[in-house]
Amino acid sequence: MYKSLIIALLSLTFVSCDPATMQKVLDSVSEAPLTDLDISKGLKEALQFGVDNSVNFLSAEDGYYKSVYKILLPDEANKVIDKLSFIPGFKNLEAELVKKVNRAAEDAAKKAGPIFLDAIRGITFNDAMNILMGDKNAATQYLNSRTYNSLYAEFKPVLVNSLNKFGALDLWTDATKKYNSIPLVSDVNTDLADHINTKALVGLFDLVEKKEEGIRANVSERTTSILKRVFAKQDGS
Repeated sequence: MYKSLIIALLSLTFVSCDPATMQKVLDSVSEAPLTDLDISKGLKEALQFGVDNSVNFLSAEDGYYKSVYKILLPDEANKVIDKLSFIPGFKNLEAELVKKVNRAAEDAAKKAGPIFLDAIRGITFNDAMNILMGDKNAATQYLNSRTYNSLYAEFKPVLVNSLNKFGALDLWTDATKKYNSIPLVSDVNTDLADHINTKALVGLFDLVEKKEEGIRANVSERTTSILKRVFAKQDGS
């Protein structure tokens, strides 16, 4: 019924070409009640902007390596590093490995966008209004809870390719082989790729979350009509 009225009003406006009437019709359209579909679109758009922000930041040189998202080695790696620090060829093992790991994460982040965006497009907000009116990071947390496992599985091969590209896995394999050859030590078989994948996703999700918080808090960050309409509802709560 509402849509039929809007169509009729728009038809009359186009016929009369009266600017004042046109504005009234546009105002009435903008004041239309938000539907769950509208809210879902707004939440997805906020997450999409968050992904763009996250990928642009982390895929830049030093996006991981010289930021709060710097990926450090797993705890088990420390005993390998300590034992090998006096062996020729492994003196700077920790510094070299950390740099290679972070460079690989930055490289992989360039390819994270499509993976995340596919997950966002496929997500269904079962209770869109409550998410909109919820916590400042509610949409990101919802995305995380619904898609993390699939994102992890899809992103890991991309990351492994980047780790191989920068020689991080080869260096770690050489180090663990040398360590495991030392008499009386317990063998180390740390899955370095698993550790890095987990940490890399933490950074990606954290920046998506920060963008959502920005859109919720600052009208100036709502750069599209759907973001303005949807998050105005949150403001009026």
